[in-house]
Amino acid sequence: MSAARHRPALSSWTRWMPFELLVALRFLREGRMQSVLILAGVTGGVAVIIFLTQLINQLQSTIIDRVMGSQAHVVIRPLEEVTQRVVAPSAEREVAAVVQPRAQRLRTVDQWERIAALAAATPGVLAVSPVVSGPAFAVRGNSSKSVVLQGVQPDAYRRVVKMDDYMTRGRFDVSGSGALIGTDLAQDLGVSLGDKLRVTSASGRSETLDITGLFDMGNRDLNRRWVFVTLKLGQTLLDLPGGVSNLDLTVKDLFSANQVASALRAQTALTVDSWMETNSGLLNALSNQTVSNNLIRSFVVIIVALGISSVLVVSVVQKQREIGILRAMGAGRRRIMTVFLLQGGLVGLAGSVLGSALAFSLLVVFSHVFKSPDGGSLFSAQLDPMLVLLASVVACGVGLAAAAIPARSAARMDPVQAIRA
Repeated sequence: MSAARHRPALSSWTRWMPFELLVALRFLREGRMQSVLILAGVTGGVAVIIFLTQLINQLQSTIIDRVMGSQAHVVIRPLEEVTQRVVAPSAEREVAAVVQPRAQRLRTVDQWERIAALAAATPGVLAVSPVVSGPAFAVRGNSSKSVVLQGVQPDAYRRVVKMDDYMTRGRFDVSGSGALIGTDLAQDLGVSLGDKLRVTSASGRSETLDITGLFDMGNRDLNRRWVFVTLKLGQTLLDLPGGVSNLDLTVKDLFSANQVASALRAQTALTVDSWMETNSGLLNALSNQTVSNNLIRSFVVIIVALGISSVLVVSVVQKQREIGILRAMGAGRRRIMTVFLLQGGLVGLAGSVLGSALAFSLLVVFSHVFKSPDGGSLFSAQLDPMLVLLASVVACGVGLAAAAIPARSAARMDPVQAIRA
């Protein structure tokens, strides 16, 4: 009685389901062990792809933020002075046998206001900050330290370098004789917020500064050397009245800095360096990480595809009689092929869902296990929706592609020989 009641419910539930999908689900259900193994392979492959990609992307972002957080993306400087060889006018031969490199001096960017306006109008540039920078000595009692004076306009400079994030005491704002110094320099000189500091530049000019803030940029060398003052005071101390030693720029796309630098170099004929040129070692390391990740993902995709294809090939051999009966009942080759393609697609879809969940679980576990030297997390347990969508599309595509060969083999099967087998 219960079986009779259950049969109509089952038929009504499957009435809306296409024939190919119904047969594909039945084949997957009958070969449970094979289905579980192939699903586990797809799940593991998707999890590895998402986990590694998300992990490497976050680690790269962390490295770039820490390295680039304290420097501009593009810097415009005056051309270096070069000593020219003396040539005899008649014989056009070089007279000077030995040419000594010319000593470099602190110089200003010619017509820097015009260059700054040109840089700000360049596509891809977000902000421009004029900076006057040069060497000096910071003196407090019997202690003295070699420092680098940084004369800046605070509002413009914080748009290039996020100094507000590095302030430990006070805020990033200077006026008059105020100065901002690093925590390590403050410790070396034994000063703190509100104390005074005597600064003497290489040109002999000196000024007593009031310490109005302390910063920690995560770089001990910068914390011990940089002293921020107003642009006007910096120009006075470094003997560059009305001038700036460089223009710092930040760009929208970090990896387009080379293109922006090349465009500005051609327009200004000045020295224009991007972070990609000054940090070539970092760029090579990031490129190597990306290549390694792509290789790993490629091998994982190939292994998953071979696993799906091999299991479905075995399924075709095992289901010869069922395939022959379906062909004898009128099922065309296209419908038989669709059955096995659906199996590959369904396995890819289910594996992508389970793999995404597994990847998120791995990120949660590893984010609590691995810590940075300062105790913070190396990466956060979050998934990029576009990455998950891309991995799902790849998994379904691989499933369909891997099922293509077994599907064609099943579609070409002769129904009489299949039934006899």
